[in-house]
Amino acid sequence: MGTQHPTGPDLWAGVDVGTQSIRVMLCDEHGNVVGRGAGQLSSSRAGTRHEQDPEQWWLVFCEASRAALQEADSAGRPAAQRVRALAICATSGTFLLADASGRPQTTGLMYDDARAAADFDADRWRSVGHPAQPTWPLPRLAWLLEHGSPELRREMGAGQLGLRHCGDYIAERLTGHRVATDWSHALKTGYDAGKQAWATGPLDLLGLPERFLPEVVRPGSTIGSVGLAGAEHSAFVAGTPIRAGMTDGCAAQIAAGALDPGSWNSVLGTTLVVKGVSQQPLTDPAGVVYSHRHPDQGWLPGGASSVGAGVIEQWFPGINHELSDASAAKYEPAGGILYPLAGRGERFPFVRPDAAAFHSGHFTDDDDRYAAVLQAVAYVEKLTYAHLRRLGAATDGRHYITGGATRSRYWNQLRADILGVPLELPFSAEPAFGMAVLAAAGDGPLNATARRMIQPGTLVPPRPAAGDRFSSAYADFVAALTTRGWIDEDLSRNALEFA
Repeated sequence: MGTQHPTGPDLWAGVDVGTQSIRVMLCDEHGNVVGRGAGQLSSSRAGTRHEQDPEQWWLVFCEASRAALQEADSAGRPAAQRVRALAICATSGTFLLADASGRPQTTGLMYDDARAAADFDADRWRSVGHPAQPTWPLPRLAWLLEHGSPELRREMGAGQLGLRHCGDYIAERLTGHRVATDWSHALKTGYDAGKQAWATGPLDLLGLPERFLPEVVRPGSTIGSVGLAGAEHSAFVAGTPIRAGMTDGCAAQIAAGALDPGSWNSVLGTTLVVKGVSQQPLTDPAGVVYSHRHPDQGWLPGGASSVGAGVIEQWFPGINHELSDASAAKYEPAGGILYPLAGRGERFPFVRPDAAAFHSGHFTDDDDRYAAVLQAVAYVEKLTYAHLRRLGAATDGRHYITGGATRSRYWNQLRADILGVPLELPFSAEPAFGMAVLAAAGDGPLNATARRMIQPGTLVPPRPAAGDRFSSAYADFVAALTTRGWIDEDLSRNALEFA
């Protein structure tokens, strides 16, 4: 628990390094937000490459930190002196290479940088016991060893460079020395969360020494404290503890409160990400579901689909969402079914690099087609839970929904109706808030701290018998995927069993 100082109550800081911005949030022990700061990030994109400047991360972080602390300085109470700890989350798989003194020797390679896709060989990574996807750090490290400058390749092999995840780099700038990473950010880089050690196969395959990778600790562990130089730039007080964070997806899950076995959080934005809690790690032969380790006990399995709200802006440019939602309510179900992909390829709840949008049936007008998109995303969400169940996951806990698409009350209600379960809109689902909770928990139980700090949200119960209206259309949707060979008969049966 926090303590009351003459200058005010204890505070905890959460930092979220996203794709377009960095956000810093200051919270008290009851989860009240007393300070916010943010700054914009710019990216460099060229073909399949997506990069950012690590120096920009540091400068924008400092800008956002000073703004948050200044806002919390109300009534003349210095907020910086009351911050007991901070934790940082970043996009999963974003990294850079730095020398022994922490100076970047590459740009920041972003989580969706696909430069390694052309050379990617899934069997290569399975053969060393760590299945990977083209945008994960391991294939991109292989790309750097193959296509990087001779000097970079030589220094990598000699152990003169080391990998830093995005959050590690900012923490290193704050402390003034290299820090340990957490087992959440390390997962895609080759960390075996079950054995709690780096997998040796990938390092041997790449010919990299063990010291190339950082030490790994439990999220919430203290990895250092703010140094004098870090304090001067960020405005945090020197000596403030820095605690190991988690990826932004896990941070959002913490903020939602989906931390008990059987509970799930669906993040619906441009795409759909589903993450939950299980007692055991889920083994997925398809490789689409992977499990982070829970800071307390158990696992945080999840996957990301390519469907989501992003297709709406592409298919219905300039749409008035509020008016379209009202019109969509007249089409329950829509006149046809479709699979709402904005581009090519699907990754969850099935893997089909060749998947593309399709439709069948007859749509009366654009409102009917718009309704079909909303319904189809809910059908995919329902199908993801069928896939998770057949892997052994319990899905009978509380279901939270977060992401930009939750601004649509109608879509929230539609998803509750089709899923047939109450959905909870958290009071705050910002990853920065999740990191403030983790900073407050530290080495202690995360769940107990979350229960204290997370305030009640809004419940969206399914309308009585509303799901029955969509049962036939959902069955047609599942049948269409089965006929195309996108899902197998077992998943098809599982999907309809709970429909």
